[in-house]
Amino acid sequence: MIETLAGAFLVGLLGGVHCAGMCGGIVGALTLGLPQGRAADQLPFHLGYNAGRILSYTAAGGIMGGLGLLLAEFSAIDRAQQFLLILAGVFMILLGLYLAGWWRILVKLEEIGGPVWKRLEPLGRRFMPVRRPLQAFSLGLIWGWLPCGLVYSALIWAVSAGGVWQGALLMLAFGLGTLPNLLLMGAAAGALQGFIRRPWVKSGAGLLVIFFGLLAIGRALGWAE
Repeated sequence: MIETLAGAFLVGLLGGVHCAGMCGGIVGALTLGLPQGRAADQLPFHLGYNAGRILSYTAAGGIMGGLGLLLAEFSAIDRAQQFLLILAGVFMILLGLYLAGWWRILVKLEEIGGPVWKRLEPLGRRFMPVRRPLQAFSLGLIWGWLPCGLVYSALIWAVSAGGVWQGALLMLAFGLGTLPNLLLMGAAAGALQGFIRRPWVKSGAGLLVIFFGLLAIGRALGWAE
């Protein structure tokens, strides 16, 4: 399980280039809407946003892990686990292609969550303008359900985790991996984002995630231990 959690964290971290493009504008808008002052004064708000976002990821991971466990109970456990692990591996490969910029098929996956987001997004507006960290946390809970191919791929992985708590922990690790890019969207993140936007970095990140996918499929088929 430790290897899986470490892999989920790394996938979230490597997906930073996607996070910067997907959520960078949101972070910028939220920052501009905060009471202006020292960066340290705004830190509790940013921690609140991201704590809420990661909690939503964790809850979704628990749900998906539970669905995977339910599927296993209604079929041969070994076959169900093998199927789910292969499915997770396929989505990891697609995610790697997506992160590298070679094939953006996961954009189609994001469209699936569009109708749900249309209902949730107005709820988020009720917490704006943000004046207290608790408001930021509540807004982050809504933000966590923003349609995102990166998150959806991780959720498919959570289905194969083995249960509710395993799925929740996997998504918690993934969410923590996304934290650096979204928490440090100021000057410190500028150099980081400039680095991860380089073509060779994107390709390397994509290839590494593809490797994780191939490894998952190999384990499911008994080719790798």
